[in-house]
Amino acid sequence: MNPEVTEARPRDREATRERILQAARSLFGEQGYEQVTVRMIAAAAEANIALVGRYFGSKAGLFAAVLQGEPTFGELFTGRPEELPRRLAEYAAQRMRQPPESPILRTLERSAYHPEVRTAARERLITAVLSPLEATLSGPDAHARARMAVSVVLGIGAMRRRVGPEEPTPADVDRLTAVFEACLAG
Repeated sequence: MNPEVTEARPRDREATRERILQAARSLFGEQGYEQVTVRMIAAAAEANIALVGRYFGSKAGLFAAVLQGEPTFGELFTGRPEELPRRLAEYAAQRMRQPPESPILRTLERSAYHPEVRTAARERLITAVLSPLEATLSGPDAHARARMAVSVVLGIGAMRRRVGPEEPTPADVDRLTAVFEACLAG
């Protein structure tokens, strides 16, 4: 770290926190969770390494904070409830076609078995996907129905990773709509 940069920059907690987040997002996306150190992140953010611990607690806490900034498919849960299966089917079909654009989601795929990544991903999946979907459902077993629907989406991503992308057909979207209707039926 260049001491002149540190001295010239006024103290700004939020700006420093954001620089650390951006550096972490970039490095995790480029190199993966396992390869990136807190020291590397602090250097890229031109911040004192102690600030990473102060603001985020640990590398795992920083990764969880980076995940919080990632987009979710929460917008799918807005709109007319009867159209939700079709919206989910169209989203799932998009996942068949191409890998995630987000470097952090690619990091999640690469590092899925790392305990810290798995814990952060689990929490994010519950808070950003499963719980909001469950909240949109009425009737009995909303939790189980939401889990089934999310399992279909995750399964499509797993299949794409193992077999490769495939262009979905309109019939695929219709089939997926039927699957989501079955999953979400109350």
